[in-house]
Amino acid sequence: MPYLSVKAMPDEERPRERLLKQGATALADRELLAIILRTGTAEENALDLARRLLSSYGGLEGLARVEAAQLLAEPGIGPAKAAQVLAALELGRRVATLTPEARPQVTSPADAARLLVPMLAYQSQEHFVILYLDTRHRLLDQETLYRGSLNSAPARTAEVFRGAVRRNCAAILVAHNHPSGDPEPSLEDIRFTERLIEAGQLLEIEVLDHLIIGANRYISLRERGHFPATWASRRFKQGGDV
Repeated sequence: MPYLSVKAMPDEERPRERLLKQGATALADRELLAIILRTGTAEENALDLARRLLSSYGGLEGLARVEAAQLLAEPGIGPAKAAQVLAALELGRRVATLTPEARPQVTSPADAARLLVPMLAYQSQEHFVILYLDTRHRLLDQETLYRGSLNSAPARTAEVFRGAVRRNCAAILVAHNHPSGDPEPSLEDIRFTERLIEAGQLLEIEVLDHLIIGANRYISLRERGHFPATWASRRFKQGGDV
């Protein structure tokens, strides 16, 4: 019985299209590996091949220890696919061994703005971005959680902290842009920030700030006084220039 090729799948099910639309964090391990493999074989598509490899080696942890000879012995894995997988694994190891000092540290709204304004200032749609930070407010990861119109605030609050818990981070900073170019916060922006602060206090994940970014300028809701005085980090100071 012929298998269903990845190309024959609906766009919303194809790993590459999902990654570009939803971000890499939305994909399962087998989907990410399928993108690296690029193609399958005459008997199985790239997703099935990726699933088989992960099953053979006990998941990513086992695959990370695999050697070239082992991969080349797998059906459907030639020199090109083996090299792609090994190169991707090595890049992951190198990123993991970067010294903490190599990661940007967010100590003020201006630090965050330097990272976020170039990304968000001139977007034609609204984007909601999260910076995930360690205990010293060094950047662990960043994620664009939403693009386009945002609605259902309670669901959004849960989504924000789902990523934070998964990454075991100590603090987050959130930001979104106003495509109109005017960063003045709306009442809903302020209320949403208050809900994030309350949820962060319950989860013991510090919400450092909420930046609203307009046409190459930003407003910090912490600097505007929308954060309680008792929820102020010693490592995060107000003020500064982009």
